[in-house]
Amino acid sequence: MLSRTLAGLSLSIRIGALTACVSAALSLLLGVLAALSRRLDALISWCVDLFLGIPHILLVMLISLAFGRGFVGVAAGVSLSHWPSLARLIRGEVLQLRQAPYFRAAEKLGVSPINTVRLHLLPHLLPQFLTGLILQFPHAILHEASVTFLGFGLSSEQPAIGIILSESMRYLTTGRWWLALFPGLALVGVVALFAALGEQVRKLLDPASVHE
Repeated sequence: MLSRTLAGLSLSIRIGALTACVSAALSLLLGVLAALSRRLDALISWCVDLFLGIPHILLVMLISLAFGRGFVGVAAGVSLSHWPSLARLIRGEVLQLRQAPYFRAAEKLGVSPINTVRLHLLPHLLPQFLTGLILQFPHAILHEASVTFLGFGLSSEQPAIGIILSESMRYLTTGRWWLALFPGLALVGVVALFAALGEQVRKLLDPASVHE
């Protein structure tokens, strides 16, 4: 059970890293595009409201089923459902940066939009992007385990924490409570560890939290 739990955590961490990177990159791209074009802003804002209006775990399950479940389905479900909140945050940051004197001066001097984004937007958005990336990591791990536990994620042949917990539920009535307790504690520990790491990174990169 210990060996299987460690293998399941390794798989969950790999899925979490992949989906968090894809989701954060998508959030950065859509957030910048939404703030630079009014038409794109209206379309992306509508998509954000639509995604946020659907219960999160239900959205992950629907996308996972649409992509055929398994590794690809879970990765697509988690990646395509975690971008709205970070995209809205980045959009707000870009709208504030566009009012800065140096940004307006660059526009008046005829600097191309690509160079403006590269030189004046991305360096300022990097702290929010890194913080969002790390904070999305524990959410991705937890949702992957939840979807797999409910039977809409990874297949039963794979050593996933969700499968271990799902199978352990059958033995609770026989008194073998440790089969579910220790894998569950291991999952909670990993999620709490990365959540704490993301919070510390936020404090380091956020100038407003210098006194925390």
